[in-house]
This record gives sequence, C-alpha cells and structure tokens, in this order.
Amino acid sequence: MKRTTEIALAAAVGLAAVASTAGLQAQQSSMTFFITSAGPGNGGNLGGLAGADALCQKLAQAAGSGAKTWRAYLSTTGAKSVNARDRIGRGPWQNAKGEVVARTLDDLHGDKNNLNKQTALTETGQAVNGRGDKPNMHDILTGSSPEGRAITGEKDTTCNNWTSADSGSAIVGHHDRQGLRDDAPSRSWNSSHPSKGCSQQALVGTGGNGLLYCFAAN
Repeated sequence: MKRTTEIALAAAVGLAAVASTAGLQAQQSSMTFFITSAGPGNGGNLGGLAGADALCQKLAQAAGSGAKTWRAYLSTTGAKSVNARDRIGRGPWQNAKGEVVARTLDDLHGDKNNLNKQTALTETGQAVNGRGDKPNMHDILTGSSPEGRAITGEKDTTCNNWTSADSGSAIVGHHDRQGLRDDAPSRSWNSSHPSKGCSQQALVGTGGNGLLYCFAAN
C-alpha cells in the first residue's frame, strides 16, 4: 500500500511539472515583448539594426516564439534616421508570463504603460537586475527620445548607428524606472541618459550590459 501511494505521489508531481512547463511554453509562444537575456558582448556594436533584430529573433526562437517577426527597439540618426517606435508594430505587447506591458504605441510612450522591473522580463521570463542589485544592468540601449524617435543634433546617441564598440555614446533607458534623481528623465524606460561610451566596459560601467528591448512587430 505504501509503495502504491509513493508511486501515485510521484506521478502527480510529474504531471504537475509537465503542466507547469506546458503553461510556460504556451505563455512564451504568445509573448510579444522581452528584454534580451544577454547582449552581443561587443558594446554598442550590434551589427547595426539588422544585427540587433537578428539577436531578438534568435532569442525568441530559442524561447519558442520565433514564428513572429521580432524587432529591436532602437533608433538611428543621420540622413536616413529611423524611429524606434516605427519598427515595432502597433501592439498590444505582453511579456513571457502573459502580462500586458502596453496596448498601443501611445500607451507605450505615455503614462499608461506597465513597463517596470516586475514586467520587463527576459525571453525566458526572468527578471533583469536593476538599481540596487549587483551588478546593476538597468541601462537598456535605445538611442531614442522619450517619444521613441531619433534624436537630432551633432552628438552621437546611437554608437554610430549601432556599429561602434569604441568611440561615441548611446541613449539608454531604465527598465526598472529607477534613477539617481526623481525627475522623469532619470526614471524613463527608454530615454534616461547617455552611456559613458560604446565599449562593453563603458556600458557595464554606466549601469548596463548591452541589453535590448525586443518587440514582435506582427
């Protein structure tokens, strides 16, 4: 009798684990937003927009959501500038756990978005280190204004359009909505401050790790 009970309990635990895994996989297949669990490791040199998009697609594929077209939330500057907001579709967007972070572009770039440390998760549903954690990795590369557009002027805000791991700088956002000050820019998810430089060391030193926001554009 005892042996039968043990077998029944083991079977129940196994079924629960399978159900839990299946549930997570189903959520990940409907995922339309995530922060990359890792960057390319080459600072601000992402291989341009194409390289950044490819990273998003690769990670989404590994997480079971590769059927969608994924785009990195990045702007570029110059004569043929690109706005990050124009690359990511119209929403709604939800994380790997099914939590909606924004329903529309206006929501995403306004006060109605639900993007914070608890919801801005990686493609596998993991939280990303924020301010107060060691190491802090809350700087997410965007090169964008608060409205999600390319920034005009002579200063480099995109690490030479995401091809430099040396000179230049990039605008970053804080996924945890935390900063050294209480003002809106310091707490902005997409346009908080410029990085110290474009090398991997500079990005880490500023409070990041070369991570990106990825959105499903379809």
